[in-house]
Amino acid sequence: MYDYVIVGAGSAGCVLANRLSEDPDVSVLLLEAGGPDTNDLVHVPAAFPALYRTAQDWDHSTIYEPYANDRRIYLPRGKVLGGSSSINAMVYIRGNRLDYDGWGLEGWRYDDLLPYFKRAEDNERGPDEHHGVGGPLPVGESRSRNPLSQRFLDAVASRGLPMNPDFNAGEQDGFGWYQLTQRRGARASTAVAYLHRVADRTNLTVETHVHALKLLFEGTRAVGVRGTRLGEMLDFSAEREVIVSCGTYNSPQLLMLSGLGRPEELEPLQIEVVAEVPQIGVGLQDHPNTGVVYAIDEEISLFGALNDENLLLFESEGRGPLTSNIAEVGGFARTRGGLDAPDVQFHFVPGRFQSEGLMPGEGHGFSLGVCLVTPKSRGGVMLGSPDPTAKPLIVHNYLEHEDDVASLVSGLRMCLEICSTEPLGELVSGVVQGPASDSDDDLLTYARQYLMTLYHPVGTCRMGDDDGAVVDRELRVRGVEGVRVVDASVMPSVPRGNTNAPTIALAERAADLIRGRTPLRPQGADAESAPAETAAATAAGGARSGAAGPVSPA
Repeated sequence: MYDYVIVGAGSAGCVLANRLSEDPDVSVLLLEAGGPDTNDLVHVPAAFPALYRTAQDWDHSTIYEPYANDRRIYLPRGKVLGGSSSINAMVYIRGNRLDYDGWGLEGWRYDDLLPYFKRAEDNERGPDEHHGVGGPLPVGESRSRNPLSQRFLDAVASRGLPMNPDFNAGEQDGFGWYQLTQRRGARASTAVAYLHRVADRTNLTVETHVHALKLLFEGTRAVGVRGTRLGEMLDFSAEREVIVSCGTYNSPQLLMLSGLGRPEELEPLQIEVVAEVPQIGVGLQDHPNTGVVYAIDEEISLFGALNDENLLLFESEGRGPLTSNIAEVGGFARTRGGLDAPDVQFHFVPGRFQSEGLMPGEGHGFSLGVCLVTPKSRGGVMLGSPDPTAKPLIVHNYLEHEDDVASLVSGLRMCLEICSTEPLGELVSGVVQGPASDSDDDLLTYARQYLMTLYHPVGTCRMGDDDGAVVDRELRVRGVEGVRVVDASVMPSVPRGNTNAPTIALAERAADLIRGRTPLRPQGADAESAPAETAAATAAGGARSGAAGPVSPA
């Protein structure tokens, strides 16, 4: 029997496990379907594509995308302590103020969340009105600084586009170096930042390799979780709450397997209906991405970076090419006038990133991707089988909406223009992957064929005040008791930018809601208390966790 059972040790689950177990009188169980983060490749930033389709990856894909040539698009998700924060590109981006204010939910506006972004953060630039220090999450500068990345920024400047030294300081438009969730050049996942540091707390238990099958209910109250490990059925009891933190694809799947959803879909699968929650799995959003890949003759890209010399440099000094997060630089832009904020984001890679990252480049080169950060297309997550080990059915309907098409086509044209501009364009020796021309038709044809995810799905367990919302403003699932969802699936719309930092801030605030604490006050009101609170929590102790694995090299 535990007070809280958290399902999923990802970006949100690790935060919750740390914060809820700060109270020594509360017992917390954290369940993870994957294993401990002991694979060395997890901690080497440049190696994250090597984790795709391994034991550390759920290896999801869409069903046939109707607006992307009926392709099945690969959707990597972390299946390991740290979840997708253990296999992502580590870019620290909060999104735009308009994103959160646009949710229209009291307590979840940008000013409400800023104290939680700051409480989480330990930014090497130091504290100011936008940033915090002393929090669990390291945020720092790239230690790779590949010369191709600087050439990209120089080409952007040559085109008259603005620079931006800090995408998280109010103004989002412009280009620059991304800050990263790294410490001393190594990945700082939420497992590293939040979980391992409290690994000796006696009131926190971490169980890995436990695949959750369903939530257990007495009437409409959740009382636990049923899972399986190596064929053994395991039941875990929750005295207070079950917290579902399985991510945008797996959280709705687990809820539907547990009898929450649309009766007309559950009953044919012989799933007993516990509560009708009609919007579970609906409203799926993501940042669709496409881009161009070029060959160069000069040997300055990341091609061949995984060698003994660079491994030694990484291990001994925490610097060098292996500290690269692949997408070292980028920025935000507006593809047309009249927009209140950027509608596209760019990620530049000093290497050949192609075939959805599943195939290594065959020589030196560079890539530039553009993603739509304000998608209007909507998809969903459904059950295809009553077997909990079956993958969910996922369709994003990428490029369904004509506004999405217009923005992505314009962004792709900007990619071509930037990559042909000196001093970047002078390096190009050939096109590895690109459209036939810069006409709208050719750009759209290319986008449909080479479109991929930028790994930012949200929205399938939407938070809101209306009856159609899956969870309320305190993230409690409607129609039942004792269940919350805390992960990116509750976001009503996807923020402009990489979603790891917003998910962490959301979980920080959720922890206060669950504990019944007064939320941190907006603006700078938390500046004095947050580091002290964090330090006290760190000193308070650790967890029994025979399955959690050792502290990572970060």
